[in-house]
Amino acid sequence: MTGSASARAGYAQLATADPAAWRATGTAWASLTRPTGQRADELVDSATTLRSGWSGPAAGSAGARLCDLRGELVMLVPAVIETDQILAEFAARLAAAQARLRAAVALADTAGVLIDRWGRARPDPSRVPADRAGPTVVPVAAAIHDALALATAADREAADRLGQLAADAGSGWVARPPPDRPVAGSDPALVSRWWAGLTPAQRRWLVGHEPESVAGLDGVPAAARDQANRLLLGLRREELRAEWGQLLGRVPRGPAELAGLRRVDAALAGLDALAARLDSPDPPRAYLLGLEVGGEGRTVVALGNPDRAAGVLTYVPGMTAGLDDATDELGRAARVLSRCADLAPGEETSAVLWLDYDAPDFLPEAARDGQARAAGDPLHRFQEGLRATHDGPAARQTVLGHSYGSLVVGTAARDHGLAADALVFLGSPGVGVAHATELNLPAGQVWASTAPDDVIRLTRPPEDLARQAVLGAAPVNTIAGLLAGPGDERWFGRDPTASTFGGRTFPSGRYGHTGYWHPDNPALDGMARVVLGQ
Repeated sequence: MTGSASARAGYAQLATADPAAWRATGTAWASLTRPTGQRADELVDSATTLRSGWSGPAAGSAGARLCDLRGELVMLVPAVIETDQILAEFAARLAAAQARLRAAVALADTAGVLIDRWGRARPDPSRVPADRAGPTVVPVAAAIHDALALATAADREAADRLGQLAADAGSGWVARPPPDRPVAGSDPALVSRWWAGLTPAQRRWLVGHEPESVAGLDGVPAAARDQANRLLLGLRREELRAEWGQLLGRVPRGPAELAGLRRVDAALAGLDALAARLDSPDPPRAYLLGLEVGGEGRTVVALGNPDRAAGVLTYVPGMTAGLDDATDELGRAARVLSRCADLAPGEETSAVLWLDYDAPDFLPEAARDGQARAAGDPLHRFQEGLRATHDGPAARQTVLGHSYGSLVVGTAARDHGLAADALVFLGSPGVGVAHATELNLPAGQVWASTAPDDVIRLTRPPEDLARQAVLGAAPVNTIAGLLAGPGDERWFGRDPTASTFGGRTFPSGRYGHTGYWHPDNPALDGMARVVLGQ
């Protein structure tokens, strides 16, 4: 990493660079957050001990200095997280540049072009006639230039960002912002303008001193939300542990307490798994954009920075999804990103797990649309926030819903509109509309797939169930009727894979209701191609 305005990445330099080493360096910086927080807590304990045995002006001065030191330590945590973000994003762009370079080398091999150690391309005289030299070499040289340009831009940007971070640390690191703050649910465009009007020092103050006001606010850039939510993660874990202690201390413990203990235990396990993924040096880097531990728990996690990617996928999971299995759902998003990388080497993409709604836990809940309707406005705001905070040209945004999540996506698009270039529905029980045009997107950008052996194919409208019940059908026959629907109708409108729905489809293999992300399932290719706009 040079940072010099005149320095340009060389062919050999790019070919031998190690993005993993830069990513590991960032992770090492991020690992300082825990000991830094522990030291800050120790200073609080020291100040408490001091006050109990010492009084007077000198004691007051000492206590004030301890408080100042603690404040400095607390504000160091966002800085080390930001360092990790910068180095991880540099590593990701370096890897993308290397992918482009490999594609250029493959093109050269196919076209009969030789590349020397300085990256200069020339025709292989044994394979390319003299009159074809120019047309053969030009595409290879252009591809090499494109790869080196991306690496050079990434190098300069990372060096500039790190240099600015170091310069800011010298003076004016934090400054209290004006008192007015946007509240949760504010228009993301207004939030974005408010954030842009703050100085870097004011933004750091908010992240360090009021992380709750930043963590879940759509319209705040992903990097700042990630810093704020990582600061809050430890506090949320302590809240769960405190709740565990309270439930454990109740004697006798009835069914409610036992259910509470099971819920807290599952949430703690999910939170620990999520923290492990956040701490992992494995690419792509995870950005924590939202976290709640109440109820079933909620979280929003991005793989790769969505503010910088050319293509962004928002994945909305379905029934039973919660904090306890968030990393499993995140793994599905990761598999789509991996397939995108296979299909378009060098393309920068990001995938977001959007689990910011109360997903149904049982079939009777899933047979109603109340939870989907409640999720519509939050999903709408989130997508608007992605549009507002994106750097450079607008990203191609795709929103994908699986199972009940497809109803969430369809309901949000129908009732509120979604800032999306494409919608994808997998294993859908219906998306709340009868035709693709009701989703406020061009019908050609509405996609769906249902596996031949997906049980969702057997569903039919709940009113048919009620009709059978009125007619006195036996309960077992009533349930069988619910799972034996003819035609194109599903629980929540027409099957989005039906020709009468008016959208487009891509195939799926026989992998059941949850197998769309299986590595051998052609549906995985379908998802990736929609994200890439292919």
